[in-house]
Amino acid sequence: MKTLSFLLQHIGKYELIGSAERQVEAITFDSRKVNDPNTLFVAQRGTHVDGHSFIGKVIEQGGRMVLCEELPEHIDEQVTFIKVPNSDIALGLLASAFYDFPSQKLHLVGITGTNGKTTTVTLLYRLFNGMGYPTGLLSTIENRIVNEVIPTTHTTPDAIVLNELLHRMVEAGCQYCFMEVSSHAICQHRIAGLHFTGGIFSNITHDHLDYHKTFAEYIKAKKKFFDELPETAFALTNIDDKNGLVMTQNSKATVKTYSLLKAADFKGVILDNDFTGLQMTVNGQEVYFNLCGRFNAYNLLAIYGAAILLGMDSAEVLQQMSGLGSAAGRFQLIRNTEGGSAIVDYAHTPDALKNVLSTITDITQHSVNIITVVGCGGDRDKLKRPEMAAIACEYSDKVILTSDNPRTEKPEDILNDMLQGVGADQKRKVLVIENRHEAIKTACMLMQGKDVLLVAGKGHENYQEINHVKHHFDDTEEIKANFNL
Repeated sequence: MKTLSFLLQHIGKYELIGSAERQVEAITFDSRKVNDPNTLFVAQRGTHVDGHSFIGKVIEQGGRMVLCEELPEHIDEQVTFIKVPNSDIALGLLASAFYDFPSQKLHLVGITGTNGKTTTVTLLYRLFNGMGYPTGLLSTIENRIVNEVIPTTHTTPDAIVLNELLHRMVEAGCQYCFMEVSSHAICQHRIAGLHFTGGIFSNITHDHLDYHKTFAEYIKAKKKFFDELPETAFALTNIDDKNGLVMTQNSKATVKTYSLLKAADFKGVILDNDFTGLQMTVNGQEVYFNLCGRFNAYNLLAIYGAAILLGMDSAEVLQQMSGLGSAAGRFQLIRNTEGGSAIVDYAHTPDALKNVLSTITDITQHSVNIITVVGCGGDRDKLKRPEMAAIACEYSDKVILTSDNPRTEKPEDILNDMLQGVGADQKRKVLVIENRHEAIKTACMLMQGKDVLLVAGKGHENYQEINHVKHHFDDTEEIKANFNL
């Protein structure tokens, strides 16, 4: 429990109406969770709902502390109002202070970029735990406090959940935490008030344009993370991405680089690449890794660079890294009894799909057929739909377009958008099977010998979202059932 006066010392500029000498037992932005005078309600201007419209309801339910950007017409004298320029930023700062500034008590490293975030943070978590350091994880797949698994609903949680989790990590003795930092979280100030030891940039390609509207705005959102890193932090960036140095150009942090193509602080060279793994040199040291693909070579360089910048021993890091496996649903390999391979991957952007398919092509060298099952999510960026289909056609011998998470859209509308990317000369290789179960079943039946099947888009997800309802569906389970495994 904290006093309101203590919390307000840490939020910057504000206007106070009423007494600040109140006890704060909880902070929430959900009006339904306010039922006593000791809960501080933060009115946020959300994407779909404006919390200011619930201030009256909050007071009726017994709320006596309200933080907002705009005061109501009627000021109840029993209520303390705190007016701030930006409720989202204030919430992050409040949450940090309420939970005793947990991000300052461990080494917090965030990674942002379009692709590679989940693999990088997951393997950093496994690496540091493996080296004997109690570690936390905040990722798309799951959150972890050492070995305790906590389900996740967003790539980056809201500011209250985020600080609560970090507080629990500190109490559990965690020395490090690795977290994905989404562009939505940056724009919505969910990471306001957090102290980062380091930031990592993976890459940036077209994604989330349903939210950011333009690619320039998407880049700006990612860049903001590095702009706000403290002088004491490191900023590790992929300079093979044309926006790699753009990200860090205004950063106060110490900038370090990694690359497969150029001179860099952390330089990798791929020597051999197949489905069983990668053989490469990292800063001149030859290492074999269990992960495969050029995109994973970049992830591994980011992991190595971050570990070294956190003060770890190079030889120990590489030894531990050589035993790491892939994250769930990230180039997850399943073999059938005839020598064929199925790969489940979360690739849901054009660049991610191209990375996975080009890796499969590099390994197979056109010696077998590549069959791709892919869809696109509903209520999301429509511009990438035809591009996804075009990439699937370019790299595959057979393509099955199917449903992903249609959400509130009609699956046939999404598929028609995808079909716009299929050229006249490619139509012969394309099937449209809306039912994802039937699509995967058909793809498995089409496989012969050592053919490779890619099922893209959902990766680790074990559900299909249709009209706000999540139905159980797991690509890995479907493949194994058809392989009789």
